[in-house]
Amino acid sequence: MNSPRVFVAGPATWNSIVVLDRLPDPVPHMQFAEETWETIGGTSAGKALSLAAAGVDAVLYALVGDDEAGHWIQDALAAAGVPVLWGESTQTERHLNLMTRGGERVSLYLASPSEQSGGVPEDVRAAIKGSEVVVLDLAAEPRRLLPVAAELGRRVWVDVHDYDGANEFHRPFLDAADAVFCNADKLSDPLAFLRSRVKAGTSFAVCTLGAEGAVAVDAAGEIFRVPAVPVDVVDTNGAGDGFFAGVLAATLDGALLPHALAAGAASASAVLRSRHLHPLLDPVLRQA
Repeated sequence: MNSPRVFVAGPATWNSIVVLDRLPDPVPHMQFAEETWETIGGTSAGKALSLAAAGVDAVLYALVGDDEAGHWIQDALAAAGVPVLWGESTQTERHLNLMTRGGERVSLYLASPSEQSGGVPEDVRAAIKGSEVVVLDLAAEPRRLLPVAAELGRRVWVDVHDYDGANEFHRPFLDAADAVFCNADKLSDPLAFLRSRVKAGTSFAVCTLGAEGAVAVDAAGEIFRVPAVPVDVVDTNGAGDGFFAGVLAATLDGALLPHALAAGAASASAVLRSRHLHPLLDPVLRQA
């Protein structure tokens, strides 16, 4: 395999989506689902799909088990044209996502991948070494790769999602990052957080704001904002990953931050039109 421009490591999962009129109250009761379906999940799979759609030479590294869910994920990503380096796990990660039409979500983890031991696989190390950007998502195996990316001098991009400003699991990812992405769900002052990451040495930091678009701070401290692209939303899963991938693809093409943010918003809008992580999966998972 030729060295990819982008190496992405992290979750590729099999998800059951249940759409409700409201998230369940924490009391015994009964609710009726408005809609349900099965699909691929995982923040890293979402980024890899959007990068593939943008024509970026990227490879995903993810863990799956030798089970039905793992086979479904492998077959679907192959059919969607996403190159993947597969690591072995005792079981495939599976989630049950309770959703509302407005994008609220409760994720129940039904199964988690097994922890890896021993040395980093040589094909993984080679892919990291040959890449321009290494994307390491929040999971145990990408965390194990942080020292490898540092040793090989690769630029690391991270997405800390709904970081609250204090969770220690996120710390090594933030410390290694050349670019930081997050959302505003648990941050009382997103701009202050973005400025703190730039002050710590990142090239830029971005916070997505849902329907309000996104805000970013560059190394000079300048603030940039981009509105969300208006779209009839089918499903919100993966929109943040699409935004991340759009910014990355544009940056690799030499775009300045304001233009890269606009590309991110356009990429996210494509994801919002599909009930899967990306429209590339629509023909693949039509019956799911």
